[in-house]
Amino acid sequence: MDIRLQDILVMKKPHPCGEKQWLVLRTGADLRIRCLGCGHEVMAPRFKLEKNIRSVIPSENPSTE
Repeated sequence: MDIRLQDILVMKKPHPCGEKQWLVLRTGADLRIRCLGCGHEVMAPRFKLEKNIRSVIPSENPSTE
């Protein structure tokens, strides 16, 4: 799955605050994401997060990684 910095991930289940969208802050073997509802940040292994992603909204400015 192609996930880049500043992409928005729409998850299958909502965060306890009710928001399903997360902003990607760091990529690699682990992803660091921030909830767009409450601002909570989580760092988790890529393979665990990829199972829970419904869709990826690409960022306006594509980063060159």
